[in-house]
Amino acid sequence: MSRAASPIYQLGAGSRPARRPARPQPPADHSLKPRLAVLAPSTAEVVRFAGGWLVDQGLAGWEVNVLTMDHGDSPPLRILGASGHDLDTVLASPVPLGHCLRAIAISAGLYDRDPRVRRIVRNARQARSAEVRLWGDAEPAGTGGGAGRMRHRLSLAARAFKAQALVAARVPGEAATDVEVFRDLDAPVAAAL
Repeated sequence: MSRAASPIYQLGAGSRPARRPARPQPPADHSLKPRLAVLAPSTAEVVRFAGGWLVDQGLAGWEVNVLTMDHGDSPPLRILGASGHDLDTVLASPVPLGHCLRAIAISAGLYDRDPRVRRIVRNARQARSAEVRLWGDAEPAGTGGGAGRMRHRLSLAARAFKAQALVAARVPGEAATDVEVFRDLDAPVAAAL
Protein backbone atom coordinates (compact mmCIF):
# COMPACT_ATOMS: atom_id res chain seq x y z
CA MET A 1 0.00 0.00 0.00
CA SER A 2 1.47 3.38 -0.94
CA ARG A 3 1.70 6.25 1.49
CA ALA A 4 -0.90 8.15 -0.50
CA ALA A 5 -3.37 5.28 -0.25
CA SER A 6 -2.70 4.60 3.41
CA PRO A 7 -5.57 5.63 5.69
CA ILE A 8 -3.20 7.15 8.26
CA TYR A 9 -1.82 9.79 5.91
CA GLN A 10 -3.49 12.84 4.42
CA LEU A 11 -1.94 14.90 1.68
CA GLY A 12 -1.50 18.52 2.66
CA ALA A 13 -1.34 21.51 0.32
CA GLY A 14 2.38 21.00 -0.35
CA SER A 15 1.89 17.28 -1.24
CA ARG A 16 3.84 16.36 1.85
CA PRO A 17 2.03 13.66 3.81
CA ALA A 18 0.82 14.72 7.24
CA ARG A 19 0.17 12.03 9.81
CA ARG A 20 -3.28 11.97 11.41
CA PRO A 21 -3.39 11.23 15.11
CA ALA A 22 -4.45 7.69 15.99
CA ARG A 23 -8.02 7.29 17.14
CA PRO A 24 -8.13 6.62 20.88
CA GLN A 25 -9.18 3.11 21.84
CA PRO A 26 -12.17 2.78 24.14
CA PRO A 27 -11.44 1.70 27.71
CA ALA A 28 -11.70 -2.03 28.35
CA ASP A 29 -14.71 -1.67 30.60
CA HIS A 30 -16.84 -0.10 27.85
CA SER A 31 -16.93 -3.13 25.56
CA LEU A 32 -20.32 -4.41 24.50
CA LYS A 33 -19.08 -8.01 24.71
CA PRO A 34 -19.15 -9.62 28.13
CA ARG A 35 -15.69 -10.77 29.23
CA LEU A 36 -14.75 -14.06 30.82
CA ALA A 37 -11.31 -14.69 32.33
CA VAL A 38 -10.06 -18.14 33.26
CA LEU A 39 -7.03 -18.48 35.54
CA ALA A 40 -5.23 -21.80 35.93
CA PRO A 41 -1.80 -23.39 36.27
CA SER A 42 -2.01 -25.15 32.89
CA THR A 43 -3.92 -25.26 29.63
CA ALA A 44 -4.62 -28.97 30.13
CA GLU A 45 -6.38 -28.22 33.43
CA VAL A 46 -8.55 -25.55 31.80
CA VAL A 47 -9.57 -27.89 28.99
CA ARG A 48 -10.31 -30.74 31.40
CA PHE A 49 -12.39 -28.84 33.95
CA ALA A 50 -13.92 -25.90 32.05
CA GLY A 51 -13.40 -26.45 28.31
CA GLY A 52 -17.02 -27.12 27.43
CA TRP A 53 -18.30 -24.11 29.38
CA LEU A 54 -15.76 -21.90 27.57
CA VAL A 55 -17.04 -23.10 24.19
CA ASP A 56 -20.64 -22.42 25.19
CA GLN A 57 -19.78 -18.95 26.48
CA GLY A 58 -17.86 -18.14 23.30
CA LEU A 59 -20.78 -19.31 21.16
CA ALA A 60 -23.05 -17.05 23.21
CA GLY A 61 -20.92 -14.04 22.24
CA TRP A 62 -18.56 -13.77 25.21
CA GLU A 63 -14.91 -12.78 24.88
CA VAL A 64 -13.04 -15.69 26.48
CA ASN A 65 -9.50 -15.13 27.80
CA VAL A 66 -7.47 -17.89 29.44
CA LEU A 67 -4.47 -17.05 31.60
CA THR A 68 -2.13 -19.94 32.40
CA MET A 69 1.38 -20.47 33.69
CA ASP A 70 2.32 -22.48 30.61
CA HIS A 71 2.76 -19.31 28.60
CA GLY A 72 -0.39 -18.38 26.82
CA ASP A 73 -1.91 -19.25 23.49
CA SER A 74 -2.03 -22.85 22.34
CA PRO A 75 -3.91 -25.05 19.89
CA PRO A 76 -6.24 -26.49 22.58
CA LEU A 77 -7.35 -22.97 23.56
CA ARG A 78 -7.89 -21.97 19.94
CA ILE A 79 -10.03 -25.10 19.47
CA LEU A 80 -12.19 -23.88 22.37
CA GLY A 81 -12.45 -20.39 20.84
CA ALA A 82 -10.41 -18.77 23.62
CA SER A 83 -7.43 -16.43 23.60
CA GLY A 84 -4.48 -17.53 25.70
CA HIS A 85 -2.25 -15.27 27.78
CA ASP A 86 0.63 -15.70 30.20
CA LEU A 87 -0.72 -15.61 33.77
CA ASP A 88 2.47 -14.34 35.42
CA THR A 89 2.74 -11.40 33.02
CA VAL A 90 -0.85 -10.35 33.67
CA LEU A 91 -0.57 -10.79 37.44
CA ALA A 92 2.59 -8.65 37.50
CA SER A 93 0.68 -5.71 35.98
CA PRO A 94 0.41 -2.67 38.25
CA VAL A 95 -3.06 -1.95 36.82
CA PRO A 96 -5.95 -3.12 39.02
CA LEU A 97 -7.51 -6.12 37.30
CA GLY A 98 -10.96 -7.65 37.44
CA HIS A 99 -13.33 -4.67 37.38
CA CYS A 100 -14.43 -5.15 33.74
CA LEU A 101 -15.02 -8.91 33.93
CA ARG A 102 -18.49 -10.46 33.88
CA ALA A 103 -17.29 -13.95 34.84
CA ILE A 104 -14.14 -15.50 36.29
CA ALA A 105 -13.33 -19.21 36.45
CA ILE A 106 -10.39 -20.28 38.57
CA SER A 107 -8.65 -23.43 39.69
CA ALA A 108 -9.46 -23.68 43.42
CA GLY A 109 -5.86 -24.62 44.17
CA LEU A 110 -4.54 -21.52 42.38
CA TYR A 111 -7.10 -19.33 44.14
CA ASP A 112 -5.93 -20.72 47.47
CA ARG A 113 -2.18 -20.32 46.72
CA ASP A 114 -1.91 -16.93 45.03
CA PRO A 115 -2.96 -13.67 46.71
CA ARG A 116 -2.76 -11.83 43.34
CA VAL A 117 -5.51 -14.11 41.99
CA ARG A 118 -7.65 -13.46 45.06
CA ARG A 119 -7.12 -9.71 44.51
CA ILE A 120 -8.57 -9.98 40.99
CA VAL A 121 -11.60 -11.78 42.41
CA ARG A 122 -11.94 -9.19 45.18
CA ASN A 123 -11.81 -6.33 42.63
CA ALA A 124 -14.49 -7.96 40.49
CA ARG A 125 -16.72 -8.69 43.47
CA GLN A 126 -16.32 -5.13 44.82
CA ALA A 127 -17.36 -3.79 41.42
CA ARG A 128 -20.29 -6.25 41.59
CA SER A 129 -19.52 -7.15 38.03
CA ALA A 130 -18.50 -10.81 37.92
CA GLU A 131 -19.81 -14.25 38.68
CA VAL A 132 -16.94 -16.29 40.17
CA ARG A 133 -16.64 -20.03 39.54
CA LEU A 134 -14.03 -22.39 40.95
CA TRP A 135 -13.19 -25.94 39.97
CA GLY A 136 -11.18 -28.62 41.74
CA ASP A 137 -11.32 -30.56 44.97
CA ALA A 138 -9.67 -28.03 47.28
CA GLU A 139 -11.97 -25.95 49.48
CA PRO A 140 -10.57 -22.46 48.93
CA ALA A 141 -9.44 -20.47 51.94
CA GLY A 142 -11.57 -17.50 52.82
CA THR A 143 -14.81 -18.97 51.50
CA GLY A 144 -15.76 -20.48 54.85
CA GLY A 145 -17.19 -23.47 53.05
CA GLY A 146 -19.62 -21.05 51.41
CA ALA A 147 -19.10 -21.99 47.80
CA GLY A 148 -22.25 -23.60 46.43
CA ARG A 149 -21.95 -26.22 43.70
CA MET A 150 -23.31 -25.60 40.23
CA ARG A 151 -23.46 -27.66 37.08
CA HIS A 152 -23.11 -26.63 33.48
CA ARG A 153 -24.63 -29.01 30.95
CA LEU A 154 -22.53 -28.86 27.79
CA SER A 155 -24.09 -28.34 24.38
CA LEU A 156 -23.36 -30.90 21.68
CA ALA A 157 -20.96 -28.44 20.07
CA ALA A 158 -19.16 -27.87 23.37
CA ARG A 159 -18.71 -31.61 23.88
CA ALA A 160 -17.31 -32.02 20.36
CA PHE A 161 -14.87 -29.10 20.66
CA LYS A 162 -13.82 -30.11 24.17
CA ALA A 163 -13.09 -33.66 22.95
CA GLN A 164 -10.79 -32.27 20.26
CA ALA A 165 -9.13 -29.88 22.71
CA LEU A 166 -8.49 -32.76 25.15
CA VAL A 167 -6.68 -34.65 22.37
CA ALA A 168 -4.68 -31.55 21.42
CA ALA A 169 -3.78 -30.93 25.10
CA ARG A 170 -2.66 -34.57 25.41
CA VAL A 171 -4.85 -35.20 28.45
CA PRO A 172 -4.59 -38.99 28.84
CA GLY A 173 -7.73 -41.09 29.19
CA GLU A 174 -10.05 -38.12 29.58
CA ALA A 175 -13.36 -38.10 27.73
CA ALA A 176 -15.59 -35.08 27.27
CA THR A 177 -18.48 -35.38 29.70
CA ASP A 178 -22.00 -33.94 29.48
CA VAL A 179 -21.60 -31.82 32.62
CA GLU A 180 -18.89 -29.67 34.20
CA VAL A 181 -19.14 -28.94 37.92
CA PHE A 182 -18.06 -25.67 39.52
CA ARG A 183 -18.30 -23.94 42.87
CA ASP A 184 -20.05 -20.61 42.73
CA LEU A 185 -18.65 -18.21 45.33
CA ASP A 186 -21.86 -16.18 45.23
CA ALA A 187 -24.30 -19.07 45.57
CA PRO A 188 -25.59 -20.37 48.88
CA VAL A 189 -24.10 -23.64 50.08
CA ALA A 190 -27.50 -25.29 49.84
CA ALA A 191 -27.41 -25.07 46.02
CA ALA A 192 -27.50 -28.73 45.09
CA LEU A 193 -25.94 -30.57 42.22
